[in-house]
Amino acid sequence: MSHFQAGTKARPRQLFRVIPEIWQLLAPRKLLLAGGLVLIGINRTACLVLPASSKWLIDDVINKHRTELLWPLVGIVIAATAVQGLTSFALVQSLSKEGQRVIAELRTKLQAHISRLPVAYFDANKTGTLVSRVMQDVEGVRNLLGTGLIEFTEGLLTSFVALIVLLRISFLMTLLAVAFLGLSALITKRALKTMRPLFWERSKINAEVTGRLTESIGGIRVVKGYRAEEHEQNVFALGVDRLLQNAFRTLTTTSVMTLSSSVFLGTVGALIMCVGAKQMLAGTLTVGEFFTYTLFLGFLVLPVMQVVSIGSQITEAIAGLDRTRELFNESPEDTDPRRVAPLPNLIGEVRFDRVCFAYEAGRNVLQDISFEAAPGTVTALVGPSGAGKSTVIGLIAAFHTAHPGTVYIDGLDLSTIRLESYRTHLGVVFQESFLFDGTILENVAFSRPNASREQILEACRIARVDEFAETFDARYDTIVGERGVKLSGGQRQRISIARAILANPRILILDEATSSLDSESEHLIQEGLYQLMQGRTTFVIAHRLSTIRRADQILVLEKGRVVEKGKHAELLAMEGRYFELYMQQQGLESNLFLAPGEGDSVPQSLSEMKTDPVEQPTPSSMLEL
Repeated sequence: MSHFQAGTKARPRQLFRVIPEIWQLLAPRKLLLAGGLVLIGINRTACLVLPASSKWLIDDVINKHRTELLWPLVGIVIAATAVQGLTSFALVQSLSKEGQRVIAELRTKLQAHISRLPVAYFDANKTGTLVSRVMQDVEGVRNLLGTGLIEFTEGLLTSFVALIVLLRISFLMTLLAVAFLGLSALITKRALKTMRPLFWERSKINAEVTGRLTESIGGIRVVKGYRAEEHEQNVFALGVDRLLQNAFRTLTTTSVMTLSSSVFLGTVGALIMCVGAKQMLAGTLTVGEFFTYTLFLGFLVLPVMQVVSIGSQITEAIAGLDRTRELFNESPEDTDPRRVAPLPNLIGEVRFDRVCFAYEAGRNVLQDISFEAAPGTVTALVGPSGAGKSTVIGLIAAFHTAHPGTVYIDGLDLSTIRLESYRTHLGVVFQESFLFDGTILENVAFSRPNASREQILEACRIARVDEFAETFDARYDTIVGERGVKLSGGQRQRISIARAILANPRILILDEATSSLDSESEHLIQEGLYQLMQGRTTFVIAHRLSTIRRADQILVLEKGRVVEKGKHAELLAMEGRYFELYMQQQGLESNLFLAPGEGDSVPQSLSEMKTDPVEQPTPSSMLEL
């Protein structure tokens, strides 16, 4: 069962664990909050004018026929209503908008933090899950500084004022009402404690479901190609069902809270009727006071019920903030205290000294790797899948850190160099050309956003991007689509090469830059690659060995070790592992379209080869230009 389908165990979170994060959000806005509290106080006072005036309306204006008090009472009520409306408007414009601004700022900070996490973190977490956490987990913050905060504070303040008024009118009735409301509050507290882990679990499940949906849509061609629509539908349905079960448990808890509130409210109402009737018959309570009491009792009970509702929202916000805190607690790769050395200028000398590396403890991917790459030279990495080629490239790009062993750049330990300083000198062309959903110009300029248009167009010319860009109606302003879906593989790769040319790196990494292209596309980008490699320390991963014949050195990796090292002709003359790989590949290429037995036998040694190995006809190569 996949992690997506497996159940998630709820983990309770305590409020005090996120208090520092809440305070960090609220502290810069202390004056705004103080002003908001003043507005809330004015708003709640104005709100209580109408029920308070009912006593004078009944006891004085109606019972005592003091009609001269009617219009002043009406004027006071109208003025209070206007004040209430204005303060409500001001609260929305201040606190509610500030709550939305906090959400935007928090999302921005979270995205910036995530983008600086090490590559290993992204290898272990789904893209869709991270997107969901950035966009959804912070959404509930508005209840901590916005509408939720306003309603929560208004409810508490209104209940407090109403309680004072109720005590002055009838201490006995208020004592009975508060006793029952206290029992209701205990049930509510227990329910909120139960709901907190449910909301935390819901955020996690929602992130997983969103992540899987993102993967499914992004890989729709693979899904359709293998007729896997029903499988994806079932997997997604399982995730949605987990969300549904979580919602059911949350609603059950909420309904218990609502039920208890309704029962206690009805009980309190019945008691007030009974005690109030006896006090009016005894002459200790007037009709106006009883009517006012019932109105203020509503202002005591209803805000409490509102606080219960807002309390669940705040609980959900705390759960989301707790998950956000987990992301912020992940250490960015550029916060390593060892990385303090600047690298303003780079010559391009790379040296591996007894480097080992493991993605998981105890399972080394690289074992005792040592080699040197002089500035301006080309080093090719070859070997079977899983030999460690990409890991070596990842270490050069500082995506990972060697341990034990050391990677030196111009004689400096790479683990001590500031990443921002180092990567400005680095250029990478991957096998899969990743393009953003923007224009051709924007994608090329991604490596140097401050480059002039002339510099961008020159990079496009060198990489032969102009040959197809000029044919589009919008030319370089043509939208390439998500991941460059509107372009061919060769066109996407040429844009990637132009991007690297524009970066003008001192160290260049070509990770299978042409392996996914057809012969025509490969031929078209050869000159761009050749131009890009001139004068740069270049590292090439290539499965087609004929494309690296003129590399300055070839490293043959197998099971995480360098088993052979030398030039193309030297390695062939050794008749070792490289020779085997080369001969196997030549045989596969020559017999690719022949039935078994129809092709010539593959020579087993140099003596059986009819021509000098360096001069054999091979597929065209960027290194042969």
